[in-house]
Amino acid sequence: MIAQSIAPLVLVFLLLAFVNSFAQAPAENSETASLPLIKVHGNQFVGPDGQVVIFRGVSFSDPDRLEKVGQWNKAYFQAAADWNANIVRFPVHPRAWRERGVENYLKLLDQGIKWASELGLYVIIDWHSIGNLRTELFQHPMYDTSFRETMKFWKIIADRYKGNSVVAFYEVFNEPTAYGGQLGRLDWAQHKSIMEDIIHLIYAHDRTVIPLVGGLNWAYDLSYVLSDPIAQPGIAYVSHPYPQKREAPWEEKWEADFGAIADRYPIVATEFGFMSADGPGAHIPVIGDTTYGEAIIDYFNQKGISWTAWVFDPLWSPQLIENWQFTPTLQGRFFKRKLMELNKGRK
Repeated sequence: MIAQSIAPLVLVFLLLAFVNSFAQAPAENSETASLPLIKVHGNQFVGPDGQVVIFRGVSFSDPDRLEKVGQWNKAYFQAAADWNANIVRFPVHPRAWRERGVENYLKLLDQGIKWASELGLYVIIDWHSIGNLRTELFQHPMYDTSFRETMKFWKIIADRYKGNSVVAFYEVFNEPTAYGGQLGRLDWAQHKSIMEDIIHLIYAHDRTVIPLVGGLNWAYDLSYVLSDPIAQPGIAYVSHPYPQKREAPWEEKWEADFGAIADRYPIVATEFGFMSADGPGAHIPVIGDTTYGEAIIDYFNQKGISWTAWVFDPLWSPQLIENWQFTPTLQGRFFKRKLMELNKGRK
């Protein structure tokens, strides 16, 4: 009698599990073949035919912000494509992730990945925190997170977008910094161990993606990598070489701080940029002309470094656009011209 009463319940649970397996399936895996799958080969990114790919594009602002101001739409992506970008970056702030809620935020990402796919744009998903993940102290409340939340975020993302060739990169943690000790101790060995743990988790769910690991000093300094690289295969590194990091002339210092790494591993400069004298935003020094821009792009070209300029937004700085008609700023005009020149095969 007991066995007979249990059997229907077992069937019900099996049916629910079967239904849930479809409900939880990656939302955009129908798009997985829309762009060639990118892999790491030596110090380069390559497509299925072995052809070397250099990514050049723009970093968006947070999809949550863009949706709130009515700009998370295909026209926004079309504007980036019209600049001849071949990649865009989605910075996901931990506070926005929590406040919007996981399912609602994933809907934004699903939409964005679909638009990117339709326009031939690859995607970087970036966990956009700034601070010390070891001590769980951060530079501003918008960046507050925890190791557990970070691991859960990447588990959810890797489960959802595994095998999706459009989502080529996961930027594991935006800008690691101890803020001169104000956020506690953080050396390379400590940071490296945390990144390796997160990548191990990502790879348990998604083996086709390329994890991106930033250096110390707000993701600028990768000099430690030469003697102590991340002990995970198939990754690439990140530097954010804003002009205030070093005084001009920059090139010799860039070579020591991150450029020499590009001779061994792929690098993506996922943030960098400059301001005009009348541009709003105090945290980026005024350059006033394109001297820095010319120098950094020339250096990237010499080293085969990929990049996404910061930021495709008229409010966050340094701005690439002046308004939602996508009128370029000084740096916007410069980077748009470089995208047109360098991504020649895109159009």
